[in-house]
Amino acid sequence: MDDTNITKNSMLEKLILDIEKTVLNAKENLSYSVNHTITETYWTIGKYIVESEQDGNIRAAYGSKMLTMLSHELTLRLGKGYSRPNLNNMRKFYLCYPICQTVSDKLSWSHICELIKIEDELERSFYEKETVKEKWDVRTLRRQMESALFLRLAVSRNKEGIMALAQKGIEIQKPEDVIKSTYTLEFLNLPELDQYTEGDLETRIIDNLQKFLLELGKGFTFVGRQYPFTINNITYHCDLVFYHRILKCFVLIDLKKNSVQHEDIGQMNMYMGYFAIEENMADDNPPIGIILSKNKDELLVEYATYGMDSNLFVSKYELYLPNRKELEKLVNSILREQTEEV
Repeated sequence: MDDTNITKNSMLEKLILDIEKTVLNAKENLSYSVNHTITETYWTIGKYIVESEQDGNIRAAYGSKMLTMLSHELTLRLGKGYSRPNLNNMRKFYLCYPICQTVSDKLSWSHICELIKIEDELERSFYEKETVKEKWDVRTLRRQMESALFLRLAVSRNKEGIMALAQKGIEIQKPEDVIKSTYTLEFLNLPELDQYTEGDLETRIIDNLQKFLLELGKGFTFVGRQYPFTINNITYHCDLVFYHRILKCFVLIDLKKNSVQHEDIGQMNMYMGYFAIEENMADDNPPIGIILSKNKDELLVEYATYGMDSNLFVSKYELYLPNRKELEKLVNSILREQTEEV
């Protein structure tokens, strides 16, 4: 191929890329514009409904009847999209967000319909921030809400930490920021088995790796299963190995079906030492070790980890969705106690 043809091909490729970029930007802007218009329109409709109720001092029973009549008339005049449940969502949207500009333009109406189900403002703010930052689709948002992610993260923080979590979402700066006291693994469907082994637990996690990564949180990349390494002619295997892109370190996970024992903690400490010395690259940070067990003896863990690496954590896992009421009580007690101290 002569230089002339090479130049022409290069020019053609550049032209294609320029046009492609322009079209994709136009589609993105159009999507943004449509979404913004829909959100603003629905918010305004909700505002009209609420103001009408307030002006007429309408009681709840009649308010519901009014929405039914309103839905019927709007559907006749404007077509689909004005069912009574959707009108009620518009009403609630306005009540949850009295200032329309506070709602991110990156949230779809379907996202908003999920968010307005949350009564607590701190909790709603957290899910809104995380949905935008992590680009959660509606199914992911719903799963995180059902698993009480905010409450599970909040119980291990003080009042200032809870407020920061609600206002900024998850910020990862140190190992503690990626650790949960309890991991919810309901998607493994293990309760259907009368008995299961640690091997069954590991296999179900690998079979549902994307969901497990979602539960771990952002930044995790899967490295391997039953990761082998040899010390003095003895081969050991770490159940699951991940790498955290933000913290730039290996994350080692050992699975325990029942309660963690002191020898399990010593073993994980050895794993972490091996990875720090033998596996880490020059710019890697010290590894994180997580022992994931069904039960946790807090006193035993405290004694067994005394003086050990602060990057070693023992967490529980649950095979069912958490008890939301219990978590709410714990979080409210943290907020209340520290307010009283002040």
